[in-house]
Amino acid sequence: MLSTLTVLLISYVLGSIPSAIWVGKIYKGVDVREHGSGNAGTTNTFRVLGVPAGVTVFAMDFMKGFVPSFWLSAIAFDLFAGPLAPPNWDVEAFLKIACGLFAVIGHMFPIFARFKGGKGAATACGMLFGVEPISIAISFTLFGIIVYVTKYVSLASITATFIYPITLLIMRYGLQQDIDGSIIVFALIVASGIIYKHKSNIQRLLDGTESKVGQSKKVEGETTSEAQTEQVQI
Repeated sequence: MLSTLTVLLISYVLGSIPSAIWVGKIYKGVDVREHGSGNAGTTNTFRVLGVPAGVTVFAMDFMKGFVPSFWLSAIAFDLFAGPLAPPNWDVEAFLKIACGLFAVIGHMFPIFARFKGGKGAATACGMLFGVEPISIAISFTLFGIIVYVTKYVSLASITATFIYPITLLIMRYGLQQDIDGSIIVFALIVASGIIYKHKSNIQRLLDGTESKVGQSKKVEGETTSEAQTEQVQI
């Protein structure tokens, strides 16, 4: 019991690392929560600071999910004799899913940022890659294509998240791959939560007011020319 709680707590702490806030201050000396949508995540970093900072935050958020689900769960499985898992659950599969889930929760509600974090798409991507890499690689590729074509990171995140459980269903029932049903159920729950967290982005996309990559809103007090110059520099 104690061993399970320990690895879950470590996973949560890792997920709580405020990547977007740190990168924003390092790149431009700004807090991304004060610009764009005000969200401390990958999407708003792309929107406010542009591609280099956005890619950096994505990589950090991805690893926040991947390290707990792939590495930390494996270490816990090897070191602790029989960590607690629900009845009828494979212990190794449970640790992968649980560690990754707590990392996503940490990203959404980070202890280091007053429990106001990002929307979890990049961290969930890393977590799910640690659980089952092929399906999430397909979603990741789709994400990149949509960002490149449309410049809408939110649209890419929502679409890639929506496609993920569908890919798992096709792999299991269409291609007869050995995909455990619990992973599919878990993927559906995670996808639903992430899409729900993007409800404001969905509304802005429908209204045609969603910002694109590198398209930052003018900061209060700036002149129009200053805002344009800032956007070019970003």
